[in-house]
Amino acid sequence: MKLPKIYHSYKKSTEMLSFLPLLLIRFVLAYGFYGPATMKWKDINSIGEWFGSLGIPAPLFNAYLAAGTEALGVVLLVLGLGVRIISIPLIITMVVAIKTVHWKNGFEAGDNGFEIPLYYIVMLLTLIAFGPGKISIDHIIQKKYAASNTKH
Repeated sequence: MKLPKIYHSYKKSTEMLSFLPLLLIRFVLAYGFYGPATMKWKDINSIGEWFGSLGIPAPLFNAYLAAGTEALGVVLLVLGLGVRIISIPLIITMVVAIKTVHWKNGFEAGDNGFEIPLYYIVMLLTLIAFGPGKISIDHIIQKKYAASNTKH
């Protein structure tokens, strides 16, 4: 077997896995946002006070906004529903977290730096660009919409 044939065979077999990275990105992000969302909702008033100490305006409102965004993000990312839309407020949440908490600690995750939120932003941008993938409610809706438009 010649090298081009081997490569073509390999490429064809790996293309069957193309759904997997987007699915895994969604699940990793959902897991990553689950803990902080749960922690915020357990004592939202303390989170509001902490946000106030960080200089975040309307701290209790923004505590609810961040907790709600993260919790909704978990659900929508797992379902693959509205992924391109929920990714935008999740990115904003990560930018605020970097600016108010992580930036002063540098890059390293072990020092509570901005490494992990930056990775989340990159993954969320990937979902905005490529969508949630084939294993998602968004994909099912898109297929039904495309099918109904071709009938007319």
